[in-house]
Amino acid sequence: MRQKLILDTDIGSDIDDAVCLAYLLANPDCQLLGITTVTGEGQKRAEMASALCRIAGKDVPIFIGAEEPLVVAQRQPHAPQAAVLPHWSHATSFTRGEAVRFLQQTIRAHPGEITLLTIGPLTNIALLFKADPEIPALLKGLVMMAGVFTHDRLEWNALLDPHASAIVYRTSITVHRSIGLDVTLQVKLPAKEVRQRFQAPLLRPVLDFAEVWFQEREEIVFHDPLAATTIFDPQICTFQRGRVKIELGDPERLGQTHWQPGNSGGHEVAAQVNPQRFFAHFFGMF
Repeated sequence: MRQKLILDTDIGSDIDDAVCLAYLLANPDCQLLGITTVTGEGQKRAEMASALCRIAGKDVPIFIGAEEPLVVAQRQPHAPQAAVLPHWSHATSFTRGEAVRFLQQTIRAHPGEITLLTIGPLTNIALLFKADPEIPALLKGLVMMAGVFTHDRLEWNALLDPHASAIVYRTSITVHRSIGLDVTLQVKLPAKEVRQRFQAPLLRPVLDFAEVWFQEREEIVFHDPLAATTIFDPQICTFQRGRVKIELGDPERLGQTHWQPGNSGGHEVAAQVNPQRFFAHFFGMF
């Protein structure tokens, strides 16, 4: 049976968001019900998502979500990969101010059926949970690319809106899953191999976006695609139960994910990954 899924993304900053969306559009087991954008230049992010949907031949609703964090200053105001959008056909008209309402109505229309996949800062999701406290209980699960749990370091999605992260991690959900840097940094490809392997029609615009990324970096780390694949192949990663708390007290460590293992905890974090299984599954979709 196809998995109903909604994607919340900051596509246009790190290239792995576009890689993730291409994977979801190519996956025959994924029923993508909608896409919401988050952080600065939401219009450009929506246009990038639209370009991939058009290549895939799928009419997926796209909504521009929150462009500013709840409390802290914006650290991701631009979507640099949108510079190559003129190369690709895409929609230019999107609904603003309705992302949270779309999430709420769609989840309520499919109780217990939708997995919410978040691969950016958690602003939209915090606003959703605050606007309708019944929503978390109506989700099949929440899967996030967020955090780092075995090293003393910060992770970009969690720190971009630390107060939103704290709200989401304090929320009880049947499946509350995080895929963090502990495992995602183990799945990467150099630019040369990406150029060789991203030849499928749906990966061509992603490669075009990636050329902007490669101007400053020499590889792609598959952070977000890894999180997505765990929804469809649970053997790609192993998970450990415990409790996650978000640092809000130390101004220098805002958004840090503090991990306490324990079977009674309400969170799952990825503990190990099988990179070979991941890449076989990912490229098998194309």
